[in-house]
Amino acid sequence: MIERFLRLSPVMPVVTIEDPDLACDLAQALLRGGIRVVEVTLRTPGALHAIETIARNVSGIEVGAGTVRTVADLRAAENAGASFAVSPGTTATLLAEGVRARIPYLPGIATASELMVSLAAGYECVKFFPAGPSGGVATLEALAAPFPSARFCPTGGITQASLSSYLQLPAVLCVGGSWITPSEALAARDWGRIEALAAAAATARTMSVHRPESPA
Repeated sequence: MIERFLRLSPVMPVVTIEDPDLACDLAQALLRGGIRVVEVTLRTPGALHAIETIARNVSGIEVGAGTVRTVADLRAAENAGASFAVSPGTTATLLAEGVRARIPYLPGIATASELMVSLAAGYECVKFFPAGPSGGVATLEALAAPFPSARFCPTGGITQASLSSYLQLPAVLCVGGSWITPSEALAARDWGRIEALAAAAATARTMSVHRPESPA
């Protein structure tokens, strides 16, 4: 089920890969930084190849397909070896097909009505997107209150600075974000920078937990 993947790391890097030859080096840099899951968006011609390359060659990290907009995208993600699939939104057709898919499917929602539709279709885990422009933590708290079984992966407009405010919410399993793999670092093959950004994100949940002082 999708929850297993959402609990692997406090942050799921959301990556757009132009050159699939960089996929293995990228995945290994994330792993060295302590990240065990990555979402590769289906926004480039080489995305499926990148997913297949990571799935076949890099152990210890789970790779999912993002920007799944159609059933054809979902099937292509399955065939490429993706461990799971993620949509920025969803459709009735995708919700129906996602239940039957060979891999777990994470629908995207931005409103209470979309959340109700997803819950009614059998999905308790959803992507909240775009989190920042949709009201951020305040909106997410408001959505979670009447739907106590719902669990979220907020994505969009989140940074390392705002990360902890999301992770403090009990309904948030992880946060998705692209800041860990900036395009200029990918282009420069700056794996050290990506590893450092991953390491900072990987410790975010520990840092966000409030630890009361021991009594004197």
